[in-house]
Amino acid sequence: MADFVGYAYAVVVFLGGLIGYVKAGSVASLASGAAFGVAAAYGAKLVSTNPKNVTLALAVSVALLLVMGFRFSKSGKFMPAGLVSLLSLVMTIRYGIRLIQ
Repeated sequence: MADFVGYAYAVVVFLGGLIGYVKAGSVASLASGAAFGVAAAYGAKLVSTNPKNVTLALAVSVALLLVMGFRFSKSGKFMPAGLVSLLSLVMTIRYGIRLIQ
């Protein structure tokens, strides 16, 4: 079965980078959003093929949780760092549970 939640997460991450570029002209936001979005999508593809193959998807969600969680703690702004941190936390828990089952 396809990992639709994982694919949706990847799209949100990618679109977040794109929106950061459009609103603020941030090439770094575009590059990181694209890189993490593609990595998350590939991780979702691997999970779709084999539900136990969560390593990449888990690594991407943990990395985004740490990076965006740090940014959220510094800025206190929910958008975009808080939202991505929250989504990444949910995905980390989701993939972590799959890893230990």
